[in-house]
Amino acid sequence: MKLRIMLWLLGVMLKRALRRKDRFRERLTEMRGLDWGIATEDLAIARHYRMSSQGIETGKGLPVDLDLELRFESAAAAVRILRKPTQKAFLDGMMDGRVRLVGDSGDLTRLQKLLRDI
Repeated sequence: MKLRIMLWLLGVMLKRALRRKDRFRERLTEMRGLDWGIATEDLAIARHYRMSSQGIETGKGLPVDLDLELRFESAAAAVRILRKPTQKAFLDGMMDGRVRLVGDSGDLTRLQKLLRDI
């Protein structure tokens, strides 16, 4: 339940940042958008985010056309890593097998730079 709320709140925060923060909007425009999602490995909890300079859409599940997916071993592992989402935390999680990246690692770097401006 905690992870579901965190992912929903992330969507609210992204939409708010798009409306209120010029730097966030500029970076998103430079990126030309990014479609990404977060889920547990068993897909029991999954949410996706479609971001562009025109708006941000969020929804349940993981569509197949996403640029980037972050799959976590369990909801508890996801909460632990997402509370302090540093590059080191993600790399350690990938090495330990708690996080699996589906997509380009360059997109993860772009996403982390963008999320700094929330």
